[in-house]
Amino acid sequence: MLRIFINPGHDMDLDPGACANNLREVDIALGIGQEVKNIMEGIGYPCQIIQSDNLNGETPSKPNVCATANNSSADIFVSIHCNSVANSSAKGTETLVYALDGGKSNILAKCIQAQIVNSLNMVDRGVKARPDLCVLRETSMPAVLVETAFISNEEDAYKLMYRIEEFANAISRGITDAEKLF
Repeated sequence: MLRIFINPGHDMDLDPGACANNLREVDIALGIGQEVKNIMEGIGYPCQIIQSDNLNGETPSKPNVCATANNSSADIFVSIHCNSVANSSAKGTETLVYALDGGKSNILAKCIQAQIVNSLNMVDRGVKARPDLCVLRETSMPAVLVETAFISNEEDAYKLMYRIEEFANAISRGITDAEKLF
């Protein structure tokens, strides 16, 4: 069984993330993250969840997400976010990895991406490399950052508001699909 570290994006106190369509990214990411934890633990996967923007220990009162994950004995790291751009017509799901190298992070990203796209009929924006993101660069286990949908797009925002459990189920199925391929 994989040990899973779940990082719902942003922080209730420090940074709510993207805000649009009467939604806050921090709330949506936490809702999906908690549901992924419930699903995965329900089928026997040990999980740890931390929502914090304190990625490298800049805020002493908050847990350092990357260090905590690295010390957790987790096998994979899944960060959950909502996308946003000024152009409200942008929509869809994308999953980010440190590098497009075909490794376990890429396998995990492709499996999660496929499940979300197919389960929620999302626009497929693909798997993309983002070596600049701390949670992908500073974690010692295979790591992905899931941009579930565009909070700035009305159609995607509706799905984020009313289909949190479906996003969580898709992410969970993506994790179990990837485990079979590792």
